[in-house]
Amino acid sequence: MKETLNKLINHDILSKADAKRILVNMAKGDYNTSQIAAFVTVYMMRSITIEELEGFRDALLELCLSVDLSAYDPVDLCGTGGDGKDTFNISTLASFVTAGAGVKVTKHGNYGVSSKCGSSNVMEFLGIHFSNEKDFLEKSIDQAGICVLHAPLFHPAMKNVAPIRRDLAVKTFFNMLGPMVNPAFPKNQMVGVFNLELARMYGYLYQNTDKKFTVLHALDGYDEISLTGRTKTISNRSESMLKPSDFGVSPIEAFEIAGGESIEASAKIFLNVLEGQGTEAQNNVVCANAGVAIATVKNMDVQQGFDLAKESLMNGSGLKALKKLQELSKAT
Repeated sequence: MKETLNKLINHDILSKADAKRILVNMAKGDYNTSQIAAFVTVYMMRSITIEELEGFRDALLELCLSVDLSAYDPVDLCGTGGDGKDTFNISTLASFVTAGAGVKVTKHGNYGVSSKCGSSNVMEFLGIHFSNEKDFLEKSIDQAGICVLHAPLFHPAMKNVAPIRRDLAVKTFFNMLGPMVNPAFPKNQMVGVFNLELARMYGYLYQNTDKKFTVLHALDGYDEISLTGRTKTISNRSESMLKPSDFGVSPIEAFEIAGGESIEASAKIFLNVLEGQGTEAQNNVVCANAGVAIATVKNMDVQQGFDLAKESLMNGSGLKALKKLQELSKAT
C-alpha cells in the first residue's frame, strides 16, 4: 500500500487491474485503517478515472454474495447519494411505486453515510427484514413485487471499510460504486448520480453491458430527478434533457422535497406519501423517478411511465407492496 499511496500522491493513476487488486486486498484485511483512510481520501481530492472505477466495481462484484432473481427481470432504482441535498427517500419510495405498477424491483440500499437517513435506515424503521436468503427474497419479489437487498449482507468483504466510511461521514468513491454492485445483477437499472462527470462514466461503462439503463443527474446537483430544474439523462437508447413539463407538471422549489431531521421523521414522510397524504410536489417527484424506471423497463416515453406511476401511487398499489413486505418480514 505504501508504494500505491506514493504513486497516487505523485498524481499517478491506477490501472484497472491494480484498482481491482487493491480493493480485493482491502477486503482480505491486508491494510490497516490508516492506510485505507488515506487511500479513500485521495479520491476526495481528485477525480476517479474510468479504469479505476471499473477495477473497483469488478472487485466488489467478484467478492459479493450474488443472488439470481433474473427470472423476474427486475429493475433497481438507486442513487449514489453524496449530493448533499438531504431530500426525503425519493428513490426508495419510487421503488415501491414501481413495484405497485407491476414492474419487479430488486432495491439495493444501505444505511446513510453522508445523509441523515439512507434507504436501509427507513426500511429497518418500518419493520422490513433484511436477509440474503434466496427463499425470502424470492417470496418478497413474487408476492410484494419488491425485495430489499441490504448491501452489508451481500458485500461482507467490505466490513473492513464500513467503520472508516462511517467515521469519515462524507461521500467517498464507495458512493460511486453502490448502484453498480447490486448483487442480483439486474438487467434494468435507473441510477441517479451526484455530478455530470460520473453520469458520463456510468453511461460509458453501462454501454458495454446488456442492460437497459437510464443514468440521471439534475443540473442543480441532485442525484435524482428533483423537478426543481432540468435533468440530464443518459440511456442505452439516447441522451436527453428532461424538464418538469415532460412529465406534465410544474417546477417545484427545493424546500418542497426536503427530508426529515431524523429517521422517524423521514419514515413519517415515507408513509404519508404512500398513504396518499403527500404534497403535490412530493407525489410528483416520486412519480417522475418511478416513471423513468418504468419507462426504462418497458421502452416507453417518460410521460407514459409517469402516468403509470401516478396510478400506482394514487390507487394504493405502492402502499400495498410495502404492507406485503412488512407482513412477510413479520413472518420470518
